Amino acid sequence: MDNELLQSYQDAVWIAKTLFQKGTVTGSAANISFRCGDSVYISQSGSIFGLLSEKSFAQVDLNGQPVNGGRPSKELPMHLTLYREFPSVKAVIHTHSFYSTIWSTLPFVNPADAIPEDTPYLKMQLGAIRLVGYHKPGSEELFEAFRKALGNTTGYLLKNHGPIVGGSSLLDAFAKIEELETSAKVAWHLHRDGNFAAGPDGR
Repeated sequence: MDNELLQSYQDAVWIAKTLFQKGTVTGSAANISFRCGDSVYISQSGSIFGLLSEKSFAQVDLNGQPVNGGRPSKELPMHLTLYREFPSVKAVIHTHSFYSTIWSTLPFVNPADAIPEDTPYLKMQLGAIRLVGYHKPGSEELFEAFRKALGNTTGYLLKNHGPIVGGSSLLDAFAKIEELETSAKVAWHLHRDGNFAAGPDGR
């Protein structure tokens, strides 16, 4: 195993366990992947982030064809879409984190800019977050809706489901999905009762 692949495994396992310990993910409701060369390594179906190890990953090519025989997460197609559409993306994380998910259910969420700019940091890291309409997790309808929602951002919020982000590295993706959840938490507490506070641009 070369050093790049080994480091990626170590980073992925650390991120997964950190998210699990913080309560950002529960049970097996999350997936993480990274790209190394022409292969994508993604957490296997049913993986529990708190127990993730190097053996918990399935290896596939960029067309989703298996390389090592592991069973990849059913949401692999969304990961592959981000890798294909954004050459700079080297890692993808999807969670069902509480505040991002609950915020995505609200009727007034703007599909083109799903999380208010109550602080500047989310826009600085990811730009506007796009909302993807609800479809059954792991379904072709969801994957098609995700492809149609693509824009000039690597951050998305799946309605009634949770966030998915791409980053230039695993640690970059981790920082981005943490900021997205924090921004959703701020938005929920500020706006849930119709209290629309002014964002950093004064609106």
